[in-house]
Amino acid sequence: MPPERPARIGIVTVSDRAARKEYPDRGGPAAADWLRRVLTSPADILRRVVPDGADSVAQTLIDLADQQGADLILITGGTGPAPRDRTPEGLAQVIDFDLPGFGEAMRAASLRAVPTAILSRQGAGVRGRTLLITLPGNPRAIGTCLDAVFAAVPYCLDLIGAARIDTDPKVCAAFRPTAPRR
Repeated sequence: MPPERPARIGIVTVSDRAARKEYPDRGGPAAADWLRRVLTSPADILRRVVPDGADSVAQTLIDLADQQGADLILITGGTGPAPRDRTPEGLAQVIDFDLPGFGEAMRAASLRAVPTAILSRQGAGVRGRTLLITLPGNPRAIGTCLDAVFAAVPYCLDLIGAARIDTDPKVCAAFRPTAPRR
């Protein structure tokens, strides 16, 4: 049996200022660092920085999922209530269905740290064989949110037919149900 291919993981930073290079992208590197700390299986990381707005987000997600074959896409930034924060709307344009439990878990975890977590509009959805997760742009909040949901990500990828990923159980114990005994 041939070895499985490495997972392809897209990381998209959504920020007008970072896209114009007026501001350093801190969200994308924070997400990549978090993944490097947690994953034990090989992964190819594809990074993008795009301006705020639903259309720029949607076009980038379609490219990463459909053309680049990403199994997982983490999108940082653009999830608040500011006028240009339209990442959730961009995600909604491209997914086949949403997974509301991700947003619920991320907001609950973030609410333990800051009362403004209720303003955040994180979420997740599936497009074909790609899991897409929106995250805040703040590097600390990215870690908080990924810590809250990532144990379910490897099994979700299995269920949708994406590449397998494995995690370091000392950092993030991924949950995969065992086969029922007969």
